Order: sequence, then structure tokens, then C-alpha cells
Amino acid sequence: MLGVAKDADQKAIKDAFRTLALKYHPDRNKEPGAEERFKEIAEAYAILSDPGKRADYDARGFAGVAGTSREDLFSGINFEDIFGGLNFDFGMGNLFDSFFRRSKERAGPVRGANIEVDLYVTLERVASGGEEVLHLTRPVACPACHGTGGEGGIAPRKCKTCGGTGRMTYSHREAKEHLLIQQIVPCSACHGHGSINDHPCPQCHGSGQIEQDETFTVKIPVGIEEGMALRIPGKGMPAPSSDGTAGDLFVVVRTREDARFERAGTNLLQTVDLSVADAVLGTTLKVPTLDGSIEVTVPAGTQPDAVLRLKGKGLPVFKSDRVGDLYLRIGLKVPEHLSQEERALYEQLRAISYKAHQIKSE
Repeated sequence: MLGVAKDADQKAIKDAFRTLALKYHPDRNKEPGAEERFKEIAEAYAILSDPGKRADYDARGFAGVAGTSREDLFSGINFEDIFGGLNFDFGMGNLFDSFFRRSKERAGPVRGANIEVDLYVTLERVASGGEEVLHLTRPVACPACHGTGGEGGIAPRKCKTCGGTGRMTYSHREAKEHLLIQQIVPCSACHGHGSINDHPCPQCHGSGQIEQDETFTVKIPVGIEEGMALRIPGKGMPAPSSDGTAGDLFVVVRTREDARFERAGTNLLQTVDLSVADAVLGTTLKVPTLDGSIEVTVPAGTQPDAVLRLKGKGLPVFKSDRVGDLYLRIGLKVPEHLSQEERALYEQLRAISYKAHQIKSE
């Protein structure tokens, strides 16, 4: 969710969270879904910034932190330390207070986890916007049992042996050491599930979920930024229980590699190699852009690594009328193999240059 490597250190995690939080904070981003995206980012940071919770997540994924309350998640984070240097009222405390209140008010069915997938689009799609098709295989609630896992939609019965906890506690006291020793083991009656499914659904084999191939049409806005996430509500993981709601699907838009250009925000970068003669004498190049080729005049005496700017030939700025630029970096192509005629001319040129240098020195 934060876009950091699995072995990222705390500084990298903190920097990534700060950048994304500033981008999606509801006070600054009024787009639909921005607040939900912000909460997901904050929860991801709360998990990754805590060594214990991070270890649980690395070991078992979202299941490892599923029972953690929001108060527990955010209690150890000093948001003033992260955002206190800003010269405006970020309102972090009030915002998370409202999250806690909503969480308590909602106390009910557990929501399914979110899914995040990458969608690679061409530079032309970024420039013009439009629709892209996304194919995804994801688990959904079994239609035969409506996600209960029981045949005909009948929910599994609560295990009477463990009271629905899925575990049993055995205690014994060591008289000599005055110690009370407790051993917690999975319930043998329900095998740690907390419930017993007497008649599993034959379609999903009692899991309550099936794998389903789905096709989504994703609308790409003009000038979409690298790594921006588009939210599709209700298309994430199914809820753990049949009365819960599914999570959301976040489509993270990435720019596909292009043989012609390199993207740098709204600007495009391109390298053009000139021959020695063209660099010395100047030339006219036919340069590809996103809306067709154009002619560019390279002045005489252009040096290696010089950069020519083609204004307005980059990518549109997201939600703006402005357009980025195309930058041409000039490279110099020195011939490795010369014909006898070419070598003779280069030697003649060198002799002329040497003679001119001597005259200037005198």
C-alpha cells in the first residue's frame, strides 16, 4: 500500500507515508475515495512502523493483524513528529478521533480486505485518457451458500467445546515452584475454527469462497500521475463473515516502458545521437512526439549532453490545462571504423586544426 520494498527501513517507510498522506488527506484531496485511501495508507504505516505488527503481517498477511483495533494501531505513532513541521493545520488528531468514533459506531460485521493491483498503460493513454480493460482473478463469496460455507446457506454452528474461540486452555500448578502453568492449544473438536460445519457447501467445499475471473473497465483520466490509485468499491476481498461487506479494489496506474521516451512527471526525455559532422555543422532532425513527428533544428557547434527543450510536447498536467515539455539530450556518435577516404579527411582536418592552434599561440 505504501509502495516500499519488503526490506525497507523505517526512514523509507516514514517518508513514503508522509508523501502519500499529504496527497490523499481529506482536507487536501476532495476526490471520491480519497478518505478511504488515506485510511488504508495510515493503517499500512501503523503496521509497518511497529516491529511486532510488521512481523505478524510478514508471517501471515492481513490475518496476522486482523484482530488489532485502530486505537492500538495508532496509539504508538507521533503524528506531530511526522507532520509538525508543516505551516498549516493538518488536523491529524481530529481526523483519527473521527476514525475511532466511526469504528466504534460501526462495530458489527467485519469488512473484507482491500486488493491492490498494478495496471500498466501507454504514454498515449496518459496523454489522452480513456478506458483500459483489467483482467483479475479474485475470491468472491460462493453464490451457492452466500458465503456461509454451509450447504444451502446454513451457517456453521458454534463449537460448544471451545465456546467459539477455536482454542482450549489447560492449566496445572507446580507445587514446588508455586507456578501456574497454562497451555493453549487448538480446539480438537473444531480444529481451531471456532465453528463446526456439519454440511459443507459442495461448490466451495465449506470455505465460503470461490475463485472468479472478472473483467473491469477502468477509466484513465487525462494526465494521470505515476502511481496514482483508482478505487473500485466492493471489488476487493470478500468479508470473513457472510453478513460483512467486501473490501475495495485499488488499481495503481503505472507507465509502460517506451522505447522512444522516458517519463519524468509531466515531462518526456529522449536521447538523440549526432554524428561529429552534424554536431559541428548543425543539422535538422525529425523527432517523434506523442502527436506525430516534428522537425527540430540543431544549431552548429552543439556540445555533447546539451539539452534542447520542445515546449508543450510532454504530457498533460493532471486536472490542468498545462502541458509538460519534451527534452532532447544530444549525444555524440564517434565512428569506430573508418574508410580510407574518411581517415584521410579526418587526418587533414586534424592537421588544419593543429596549424590554426599554432597560429593562435604565436
